Amino acid sequence: MNINNIVESIINRASVFKNRSVLDRSYVPEQLPHRDRQLALLAELFKPTVTSPGSISITALLVGDIGVGKTVTAYVFGRELVKVAEKKGIELRYIHVNCHSARTLYGVVQSIAAALSLSIPFRGLSPREMMLIVLNHMKKHNLHALITLDEFNYFVQVAGNDAVYFLIRLYDEYPEAEKRLHYILITRSLEVLGSLDPATESYITKYIIKFDPYKTEELFDILKQRRDLAFYENTVDDEILKYIAETEGYDKGGRGNARAAIEILLRAGIIADYEGSPYIKIEHVRKAIGEIREELLVDISDNLQFLQLHELMVLKAIIRKLRSSGEGYIKIGEAEEEYSYLCNILKIKPRKHTQVYEYIRNLKNMGIINAKISGKGFRGRTTLISIPVPLDPLEKRVDELIDKRLVEKEVNTI
Repeated sequence: MNINNIVESIINRASVFKNRSVLDRSYVPEQLPHRDRQLALLAELFKPTVTSPGSISITALLVGDIGVGKTVTAYVFGRELVKVAEKKGIELRYIHVNCHSARTLYGVVQSIAAALSLSIPFRGLSPREMMLIVLNHMKKHNLHALITLDEFNYFVQVAGNDAVYFLIRLYDEYPEAEKRLHYILITRSLEVLGSLDPATESYITKYIIKFDPYKTEELFDILKQRRDLAFYENTVDDEILKYIAETEGYDKGGRGNARAAIEILLRAGIIADYEGSPYIKIEHVRKAIGEIREELLVDISDNLQFLQLHELMVLKAIIRKLRSSGEGYIKIGEAEEEYSYLCNILKIKPRKHTQVYEYIRNLKNMGIINAKISGKGFRGRTTLISIPVPLDPLEKRVDELIDKRLVEKEVNTI
């Protein structure tokens, strides 16, 4: 097949996606699951911007780890606040500045000016002179602005205290001016703010809104919303979403990172398309996790060398049962049954249930497998086991080590 045919055949091939863009990091959803509280707090705090515009300048600080919804919450709130302001006849602009790119005071002020469509040659002007032009423009056109400084920690580190003070406390120098600028600051932690002087830090931290990592059920709801928008019907079932949610859910030992969970779903879909599958399988998810978290596969592979023969045999049994079932989890009894079968093939006496259970607990403690107690949908209580990385490369390494242990065993018996 020539190059043109390869490209054309792939492009024209059926896909599980109907709208892949809703899985993009830049996508802002119409509804924002599990961030009602933060949106309500922002609305309460910024109420004066539309009830008494110009009376006060407001600054809020959003704090939380990566992927917990800070940025998307700011976007959604900004969008909705602009709508409310418009109904009241107020010209409010929402401006989002990423301080990872615009780390200097000059860069931030230039970004604000550009968002307000100010086409002024700023070369040779100081940030202060630029900001005065911005303020005069806003006054002339009766504009107000809510400005989000995302990744604010970079601005603090690079620009320093004086720049932060100037930007956030600008109206201290112009107390009679109408307060047309308001800020949402986003940072992963408060630690970086310790480099500011006490007065500036106190002003910034006056209104803090915290974002906790997402729990499994919350991630499932987020993934379900994106699934329904991004994929064709019956291409991604709920079990796939649950598996991803449990992998990332904070209450299940994950990071609570919605961004990572959505990225796993996206990549699993891409892998399904590449393999020509009409729907996403659990192994597609494992491969996606392996791509995103390469260090996880490396760590697991490194830990395998510390396993003894029977621990490796139990792990191989788990891999085989997961592959044959096509499910995200298998029962401990299924793993034990497969382990006994493998032992019989190799003419090795299998260990008893108590010892197998200890092996599984050890594999879990080493981060090689995940294990949980069954919930709804299962008769009685049992341990359910999963593996968070692609099965094929893992099994290949396990087989190598099993062969090595068998040789060592044979040598020791001579």
